[in-house]
Amino acid sequence: MDYPIRTLQQIRPLLVGLRKHAGMSQAEVAALLGVTQQSYAKIEANPAATSVERLFTILRLLGGEIVLAQNGEPDEAAILNAMPAPATKSKKVRVAAPSKVLPPTEKMEPW
Repeated sequence: MDYPIRTLQQIRPLLVGLRKHAGMSQAEVAALLGVTQQSYAKIEANPAATSVERLFTILRLLGGEIVLAQNGEPDEAAILNAMPAPATKSKKVRVAAPSKVLPPTEKMEPW
């Protein structure tokens, strides 16, 4: 069955559901990942804060996968929200060039 994810908040209940469907506890998944149950609970509580690599590992353990699909035209509002804010005008700062470049000394540094 497919579960489209359109927001980061949808990942948490899907992870919990996949784990329970696999018949595993948080402690069992944590042991397979090599982390504590508390660490895995934090990942499950806020999966958006974990790395994509860790998320893929968890999904593989639970029999899930990520499928990307394009379902029509891009959402114009989402594109505008993803664009960086326009740059504000900044003052130009002039940096004076050094008057004379000195050659390095032959004195050894006491490192």
